[in-house]
Amino acid sequence: MPKNHFSWCGRNFMAIPPDEAQFLSLLLKLMNAKNTIEIGVYTGHSLLSTALALPDDGKIIAMDTDRETYDIGRPVIEKAGVAHKIDFREGPALPLLDEMLQNVGMHGSFDFAFVDADKGNYLNYHERLMNLVKIGGVIAYDNTLWKGTVAAPPEDDMDEWFRNVTVFTVEVNKVLAADPRVEIAQIPVADGITLCRRLS
Repeated sequence: MPKNHFSWCGRNFMAIPPDEAQFLSLLLKLMNAKNTIEIGVYTGHSLLSTALALPDDGKIIAMDTDRETYDIGRPVIEKAGVAHKIDFREGPALPLLDEMLQNVGMHGSFDFAFVDADKGNYLNYHERLMNLVKIGGVIAYDNTLWKGTVAAPPEDDMDEWFRNVTVFTVEVNKVLAADPRVEIAQIPVADGITLCRRLS
């Protein structure tokens, strides 16, 4: 167990809650998803839910800048018997996605992508995932309600970091709603999850 294991426990708000995990699991089963991408792993709760929902030969390319937090949850993933489905890649997601895009065989080869990472890069992830996820596939963006602050008046009191994330999230919502390449549904589960079905 990492020395700072208990210091991470106070950050458990970063993991998806059980209702969202159940929702994603059912969605993946309804889609008959097999190949997926996950950007932002943390301790792996959403990753575990995805892996359990995929068939035995399913694959997840999972990306995070911090392997230490992933290693906290990895024993549970191994105990569940789904570790063989996961290809964990440590590092910033943008260069990892760009590397994948260099392989033309990966274009349109993924059924589903889940994004729960740095909100300031959501739109950068979106452009890359639109080439990797197949037509008819789904990209899911987490935290698109951002504690409800996306509907808060500008004068509301919040710290600078929280306000910046709110601004990013509002912009993401506007861009996704106007993107003709996808049809979207924003689901008020947990902190809000926006599903984008690729049309073209």
